[in-house]
Amino acid sequence: MNQNTEKQKRSAIVVPDGLTEVLLHACCAPCSSAIVEWLVEHGVQPVIFYYNPNIFPREEYEIRKQESKRHAESLGIRWIDGDYDHDGWRAAVCGLEQEPERGRRCEQCFRLRLTATARKAQELGIPFFTTTLASSRWKDIEQINRAGKAAETSLTPNIQHPTPKFWPQNWRKGGLSDRRNQLLKEFGFYNQQYCGCEFSMRH
Repeated sequence: MNQNTEKQKRSAIVVPDGLTEVLLHACCAPCSSAIVEWLVEHGVQPVIFYYNPNIFPREEYEIRKQESKRHAESLGIRWIDGDYDHDGWRAAVCGLEQEPERGRRCEQCFRLRLTATARKAQELGIPFFTTTLASSRWKDIEQINRAGKAAETSLTPNIQHPTPKFWPQNWRKGGLSDRRNQLLKEFGFYNQQYCGCEFSMRH
């Protein structure tokens, strides 16, 4: 790889000023693996937050959760388990069941999960949060960024726990998509075949 190509890969990921620790919302181990590796190599400490009440059925959720936990533990990275409340998720997307993938249901789902991530970051005093959802070519980056910003602005700031900032990074860039595929094989990750919710099974 020549120097220009390497420079382009580095510049594709822009770290906000002052960022040394980030709460990383992880949808699964395969999607988080290359991101975590990049963060650690560039002096950013990730804390993984696994919050995905959209995933159905429960058995699928547990498989993905355990793979995410296994990956974090193998690297000595803090891993936090979010609540699995699929009924609450269904209530949040009520009326959007027939929306296509990348439609309004997906954006509502992103908003729900990233709002929980923002709250957890504020609770822990972590100044930034981001999401592995932005690593998938099946997701709409603009929807994810709107959801992240909405999550950030939904919080009430206070002296003890300042409002964390959303880091709207496109994690497909910087060679991370290719690295994800390499790490998937190296770790032997379970690689799911659909997004997660029962409605995404149609596609």
